[in-house]
Amino acid sequence: MTQILVSEVGPRDGLQSTHRIMPLEAKKAWLKAEAEAGVREIEVGSFVPPSLLPQLADTAEVVAFAKTIPSLNVVALVPNAKGAARAVEAAVHGISIPFSMSETHSIKNVRKTHAEMIDEIAEVARIAGEAGIHFAVGLSTAFGCTIEGAVPEDRVIRLAEAAVRAGAKELSLSDTTGYADPAQVKRMVRKVKAAVGDEKLTTLHLHNTRGLGLANALAGLEEGITTLDASLGGIGGCPFAPGASGNIVTEDLVFMLNSMGCDTGIDLEKLLKVRDIVAAALPEEPLYGFTPDAGLTLDYTTRGKA
Repeated sequence: MTQILVSEVGPRDGLQSTHRIMPLEAKKAWLKAEAEAGVREIEVGSFVPPSLLPQLADTAEVVAFAKTIPSLNVVALVPNAKGAARAVEAAVHGISIPFSMSETHSIKNVRKTHAEMIDEIAEVARIAGEAGIHFAVGLSTAFGCTIEGAVPEDRVIRLAEAAVRAGAKELSLSDTTGYADPAQVKRMVRKVKAAVGDEKLTTLHLHNTRGLGLANALAGLEEGITTLDASLGGIGGCPFAPGASGNIVTEDLVFMLNSMGCDTGIDLEKLLKVRDIVAAALPEEPLYGFTPDAGLTLDYTTRGKA
């Protein structure tokens, strides 16, 4: 049975795009309930200036709570070396930094050119390495950009190689804007793996903006991807990429994977109940997902076991 890690990113990528700020106690309840449902990794927040993302101003407190949950891998996003230093102080288990393959998006998102980002990645790698913390680089807008349009694949390969040379222990390919299609996903995964090694590319971060999220996830699985990011209720997007909305829905992804016989370790019935916590804390925020609306199939418990 193939083991697939479903990494929940809602508390970071989801909440950074909501208008309402989720109370700390609701965040704690969310993390606890997801972990009890079997989710093994959660991106709990981001160490960015509170003035930019007040929704994530309490990330240090969220990390402190999350670390009390047994067997949960607690990760956080950082935009730069200052954020990495704060993440190390909070003693997260892992950090990631977004590295946009679109230079225009990079400047809008983190105010750095590609060359400046390579230097920043090297410094974050040093900080993480000295603290013994896993460091990953997310190759965002890898499949296209709402500002620049198409992103040349050879640029993605070149920057992926540069990120690894700068100290990235792991890479993910991110469809920040929902531009990807399954054929493109397969092609990009193959090319990046050929350039940096299979062990360096394990993760896809996909959005469902045009309804291709699960199709793209399946394409990644067929190329050996073992970690898939998803957001409970599909909340989230990128505030610096116009029109970029709709993370793939954790509940739908888990239904697909479990039905296929993959080992996620997640109890879907318990996971579906976590939506109540998020809905109560964010009453004006729409929650998405076909599985929550339709319910489980009558044969769900036996699917994927033939």
